[in-house]
Amino acid sequence: MSTINDHWYPVAMSSGVTAPRDTLLLGEKITVGRDTAVWVQQGDRRLPVIERFGHVWTTPGAPSRDLFAIPEADTPGRQLVDVGSVRVKCSPLRAVENFLDIAHFPFVHTDILGAEPHTEVGRYDVKIREDVDEVWATKVKFFQPQAAKSAAGGITTEYMYRVPSPTCAVLYKTCPPKPGEWDVITLFVQPLTEEWCEVWPWMALYDDVSTMSEMVSFQQLIFMQDRSILENQIPRKLPLDPGMEVPTQADMTSVAYRRWLKKIGYTYGAQLVAA
Repeated sequence: MSTINDHWYPVAMSSGVTAPRDTLLLGEKITVGRDTAVWVQQGDRRLPVIERFGHVWTTPGAPSRDLFAIPEADTPGRQLVDVGSVRVKCSPLRAVENFLDIAHFPFVHTDILGAEPHTEVGRYDVKIREDVDEVWATKVKFFQPQAAKSAAGGITTEYMYRVPSPTCAVLYKTCPPKPGEWDVITLFVQPLTEEWCEVWPWMALYDDVSTMSEMVSFQQLIFMQDRSILENQIPRKLPLDPGMEVPTQADMTSVAYRRWLKKIGYTYGAQLVAA
């Protein structure tokens, strides 16, 4: 079984690495810099580096596989949007789980991603795909007043959620300007400590109308609405004991995510037993 070190983590936007920058990864100090190429230093050793999806990724361990792929990132015509980062006082696992939670849309993102009385989350499919060792939720549908910056009005949006790594999640959703295609919105989370994280959203969208600044601002607005919720959750760490919180039908993806974390032994930022 892999350890918490044996995963790839985002630590910077590629475009933002112009001078050495100190940060934390899993509670340890690292420095990210650039000479002819980007490098990451931890103590007296250089860590492996991958530049992908507009971000710098590193690992302090020895992952058994490459960083996950997002094929849509290479599709011609898409806008690849580096949203920036937000530091959040919460468990990195809490940040991912919140991203997977569709039920909060009408109450936190009112009149944008959801609105009353359209609060019911219908049945959908969720499973841990053993062949790729990822969590997937499919056939998720929800009415949204403004599904994207490019949306002209309210639509019933279809979603697919994917968790390819303990601290990363990928959302595929209805693309308003290009029916039949998926917009891709991701949440890459850097675990600073067990109760602090740096969140790096990134998107691959079909949108020829909005400016890059407008797309960034829209996504930043959404996440800043989430931030206050995340920073007030109790307990701060993500409970993995099924008896600590009572799930509902809308929480099926969260339940699968927590079960998967226990399966792979990933407990950094998790609370294993009731306090």
